[in-house]
Amino acid sequence: MATTIISACLPPNIDPTKAHIAFQDRALPKLNEQLCGDDLTIKQCALMSLCDLLHNPEYIQQAITCSVIPTLLVLLCDVDITVRMKTSEAFLLISGHAIGRQVIIEQNVINPLSLLFNDECYTTRLNVYHTIERLALGAPGTESVVGCGLMPLLIANLETDTDEIKVIILLTLNHCMRVNFVEALHSNAMLVCKSLLSHFNFSIRTYAAMAIKELSLTTDGKNQACDEGCIPLLVKLLKDEEVSVRAQSCAALSAITITTRGKRETLKFNVIPTVLQLLLDLNVEIRLNALKLISNLSEAPEGRKELLESVDYVSSLKSDYDSAAVRKAAQIAEKMILWKP
Repeated sequence: MATTIISACLPPNIDPTKAHIAFQDRALPKLNEQLCGDDLTIKQCALMSLCDLLHNPEYIQQAITCSVIPTLLVLLCDVDITVRMKTSEAFLLISGHAIGRQVIIEQNVINPLSLLFNDECYTTRLNVYHTIERLALGAPGTESVVGCGLMPLLIANLETDTDEIKVIILLTLNHCMRVNFVEALHSNAMLVCKSLLSHFNFSIRTYAAMAIKELSLTTDGKNQACDEGCIPLLVKLLKDEEVSVRAQSCAALSAITITTRGKRETLKFNVIPTVLQLLLDLNVEIRLNALKLISNLSEAPEGRKELLESVDYVSSLKSDYDSAAVRKAAQIAEKMILWKP
């Protein structure tokens, strides 16, 4: 029989950690009102519900229209750790969409986000770094990140933060260095990236080699790579078991060896036998980068002399089955090797 006793337990479909969501178009305006209030518990519950809603792309535009972003901007500085964590998560979800990234940039959220790079909560830091990396995917976002002067701060944190965050920082730096590599060179980026080439995490080795390639696109960068001793480590990584590491290391050496000094420094480490082995790699990018490196090394007399003995390996790739770019690069490399002064 039914009794008049009232259960102390909430119904199974009610979550006490989340705010009740209003019906349809009132959902986000009501949550925004709760976020502006003074009650900490209500703010926390509203943020939980908001993050659930923002997983649905349809709510991103509505959140922008309802002025949720200015409210979240204020909450980034909140003293409560949970509020900061969920606010950073909300920005991460918003930055997953082009319209969200555009509004974040327009409303100057990047600098306030960067203040949380050293937050005591690891999840908050992770969300913030992810958000900045997403913003840097497009040209306007990259220019904004560089314009806010974040590159020196990112490079400094690259030495001290966790491995998971190091991967995100390296990705962000690779985006930013395509816009402004001079600031990165002046912020000791080459030395920091060199120290990461021997890291046990293959993603970190890959993105560190990629960063060195970006830094070495100028003469100053090439000279720094030689001065800091990057070449022997990159040569060693040509034998790495990970495909991405071999590809990016070869690309970095291709950039460095454009100068005469780069060629001579690289040839000191008996690199040619290793590069010739890369011509047999199944990965197209590795074969292409190896041919570019061979073309550069063949411009040095000592490199050409050694490569003449193995020119058949290069010539065989003129009929590469997989890539027109590899076939063209093989023709150029063969021409460089067989050139006579």
